[in-house]
Amino acid sequence: MSTQQNIRHLSLKELENYFISIGEPKFRVKQVHEWLWQKHAHSFDDMSNVSKALRTKLAQEFTLPALTVETSQHSEDGTIKSRFKTHDDHFIEGVLIPTEERKTACVSSQIGCSLTCKFCATGYMERKRNLTFDEIYDQVVLINKQSEAAYQQKLTNIVFMGMGEPLLNYNNVLAAIERISAEDGLFMSPKRITVSTAGVAKQIKHLGDNKVRFKLALSLHAATDKKRNEIMPINESNNIEALVEALNYFYKETGNEITFEYILLKGFNDSQKDAEDLIKLYRQVPADLVNIIEYNTIDAFKFYKPDEDVVENFMNLLDKNRVNARLRRSRGKDIDAACGQLANKG
Repeated sequence: MSTQQNIRHLSLKELENYFISIGEPKFRVKQVHEWLWQKHAHSFDDMSNVSKALRTKLAQEFTLPALTVETSQHSEDGTIKSRFKTHDDHFIEGVLIPTEERKTACVSSQIGCSLTCKFCATGYMERKRNLTFDEIYDQVVLINKQSEAAYQQKLTNIVFMGMGEPLLNYNNVLAAIERISAEDGLFMSPKRITVSTAGVAKQIKHLGDNKVRFKLALSLHAATDKKRNEIMPINESNNIEALVEALNYFYKETGNEITFEYILLKGFNDSQKDAEDLIKLYRQVPADLVNIIEYNTIDAFKFYKPDEDVVENFMNLLDKNRVNARLRRSRGKDIDAACGQLANKG
């Protein structure tokens, strides 16, 4: 049975040691490393400046699995949703969200999800496995190619707001961000990367201990434990008090930007009392911004978005109380690419 290792899972030092062991000159390390992380080779045969004999040997010794785009859908607002296929025949989705100022990649961290948040289509899927760091990296590479082809611009931002809970795939997400921001990778600033979590308090603190440089977003969606428990079962083991403590620790250790994400659900969390609860919570955490998000309907969850006057009253109360809040209109709704809709639908 083959025990070939994924060549992208070797560190630069391990790659160097391998080439020394087979008597290849040191410059080969740089050549192959560039193909793996900067020229984005999808097979050893792509490595055109490497001898055929060495390419054959590499193919015998290692694997080079890579994501491929199975299908892409184009929204009338310019959003592009792609279904990516993994080497072991699983599917995940990623989205290119274009605006005048920025081109953002929304990427997935798991195949499916285990958290069962009621308003999220992915939460109704079984979690198959975590994505590896190179699979996450490939999503960014492929969405960046789409951005260059469609808009003649590279990606400006990355958000981990696709399928899965990033902090339950902690090591791969951090390794992917390290590669994305590395000079010999995509060389994107970590300050342009946001990791969104449903709220895993222990791992939020761990981010602080690791002194990460990216931004953090908390999918809040209700400002009391009673309401949050109803729509986000994770709150039962990671309640709001624990999250407040973890977010303050994260900020103390990193100084990085924190955002609250709050989906307005008609008759559930959109009242003036709900806004007051949100204001109280906002004052307990050094959050830079509250993103108020338009709800996007999914088949399994029978909630609706509030009427415009209710949204306006909610936003006005936040504004009066000096909460830095922004109403985020959904993009890509017509192709099920908007917030909460990713579920591998064709």
